[in-house]
Amino acid sequence: MNGKSTPNAGSFMRLRQEGRTEEVVRRLMEAIDLGLYSEGQQLPSESELAMQFGVATVTLREALAYLRQRGVIETRRGRNGGSFVCNSVEIPADILLDQLNELSTIELRDLGDEHVAIAGTAARLAAKRGTEEHHQHLAHYIAALGEAQSRRERRRADARFHIEVAAASQSVRLTHAEIRLQAEVGELLWLPSASTPNPETVQQEHQAILDAIISGDSTLAGALAEAHVNRGIKRLISLKLELLSSETE
Repeated sequence: MNGKSTPNAGSFMRLRQEGRTEEVVRRLMEAIDLGLYSEGQQLPSESELAMQFGVATVTLREALAYLRQRGVIETRRGRNGGSFVCNSVEIPADILLDQLNELSTIELRDLGDEHVAIAGTAARLAAKRGTEEHHQHLAHYIAALGEAQSRRERRRADARFHIEVAAASQSVRLTHAEIRLQAEVGELLWLPSASTPNPETVQQEHQAILDAIISGDSTLAGALAEAHVNRGIKRLISLKLELLSSETE
């Protein structure tokens, strides 16, 4: 009986290992896409990354091999070698519109509900726990948004502001949730359309959130963050309805 059960047990273990590799690939691609690892930057060592993800080194190496095949990273040999992030191109708007088209209005509303809950809670906690260093990081990404020259740079500065608010809350779970949400919806928020906000407007909204955080007004910080996220989701739902309307004409 034991002889028959061994292959099955091995198969289940292999499936679990493949799932962990895919999860590492997804999280690394999200981090690179959001600019947490910028173009040309060296990734941490394999052992350090494996420890951060809580996976075996062999799993991490499988994930890195996949990213090399996709051209996301390159490996350089030698004394100063390692894995480095490759330059990437901006995702064309028509591909993003297709992604938006695949989401139903109910899914967008549900996504917005989750994001409002995460962003509002993070801002309230950031007002209570944020340090001067956190405030400086937030101010940096507000300025970066004003200096951004492309849709991708604007999206990254916007996403990094929200991730830094979550980091200032000093909650690892909230920070991970914000990173996941930014990877899921952040690019769509900057789709070119008649309702896309100009960077100055978003900067003003971010600055108001930062001012409330610095003053320690957790109620105001949370309310401003929730309203800010709500406006973005409403824009996406309006754009989605416009797409549906154009398809039926």
